[in-house]
Amino acid sequence: MGLRHKKEQDLKEHTIDVDAAMQGSLVFKDPVNLRINGKFDGTLEVRGTLTIGETAYVNANIKCENITIAGRVKGDIEAEGKVELLERAAIEGNVKTQRLIITDGAIFQGKCLMLEDIIGADELARHLELDKNTILQWADTGKIPGIKEDKEWKFDRKRIDSWIASGKIS
Repeated sequence: MGLRHKKEQDLKEHTIDVDAAMQGSLVFKDPVNLRINGKFDGTLEVRGTLTIGETAYVNANIKCENITIAGRVKGDIEAEGKVELLERAAIEGNVKTQRLIITDGAIFQGKCLMLEDIIGADELARHLELDKNTILQWADTGKIPGIKEDKEWKFDRKRIDSWIASGKIS
């Protein structure tokens, strides 16, 4: 079974639907498919895919890997992968992502910052859920691929993803 197929299978097994009104902070450290169809106020941090259904109203700052929006979102969105706005989607807030897909009929009120493929040690540490010092130690010893500019380590996101897929992370 390929790594991609296994990841998709794991996400199917970890699907959570929220149809009620909720408030607070939801943080998922493990990959999950989260679908919100009701009302949510607070903050969301999701590893995996987040879906905002047509009947949903979300008033939250969101950090996720990928997000598909059919309902309403008020708040800033930061996605490592893509943000997709479906026909009836309405967003009021800023978006930070690598890819933004806006279907005809969607409403987007805010600014978009497209992520670069070069990331720093802090962002890589969050992405890998490791301590920044571990990342810096690995970079200094050549265990992780990186480029040192002045005194700062920089990492190519695609190269890091290939490094992870090759199984060299331990």
